[in-house]
Amino acid sequence: MELVAILFCFESVSLPKYKLLFIMKYKIFVLLIPVLFAAHFNSHSQSNDLQTLAKWMEGSYSSEKQSIKDTNYFDIRLQIVPIWKDRKDGHWFYVEQAVAKYIDKPYRQRVYHLTEKVGVFESAVFTMNDPLRFTHHADLVEKLTPDSLISRDGCAVILRRKDKKSFEGSTDGKKCPSDRSGASYATSEVTITGKGLHSWDRGFDNKDEQVWGAENGGYDFIKVKGH
Repeated sequence: MELVAILFCFESVSLPKYKLLFIMKYKIFVLLIPVLFAAHFNSHSQSNDLQTLAKWMEGSYSSEKQSIKDTNYFDIRLQIVPIWKDRKDGHWFYVEQAVAKYIDKPYRQRVYHLTEKVGVFESAVFTMNDPLRFTHHADLVEKLTPDSLISRDGCAVILRRKDKKSFEGSTDGKKCPSDRSGASYATSEVTITGKGLHSWDRGFDNKDEQVWGAENGGYDFIKVKGH
């Protein structure tokens, strides 16, 4: 309404055309300043959060301390290694998870693709053909291309910033398929901080009864190396 009123006033004032044009451009620029600043601030803030989350995810993790306190939990080692750092479509990670006693035989190898949309972060999940050939070798994964990966549709973890010290998220309902140990779907709940991450992965059958995964809560992974 204010802009319309300004233009109306210009039409009713007898001024040279070049002066009217200059005044109109100046007024429009002044009106847009708050919008431009807001857009810049929001973009900068979101970018900082994405960078923070990516740095917190990267590293080497261990659940040894938890396994000593509670023998229901295994000593698991988790590696999250950045790959394809030159890409501009978010952050990519090679992820390897193994029982400490069988560190050379990981039971889970994935590629994560971390992106952001308006303060909501998505960690999409991908698998590779013949994954054991990449064990301890993120450099070999670097030689792959994203289009050679196999997307685990429905298994992305959606994260939001909880506070200054953590991000929290989970998979979406029953959308992540799983056939492990008679399961029909899997869920994952995750909390990520600068010092570690808490992850609770579970599988459920078609009657919504848990058939695999920790029963009393998730795994507490302490970061032993990384940002």
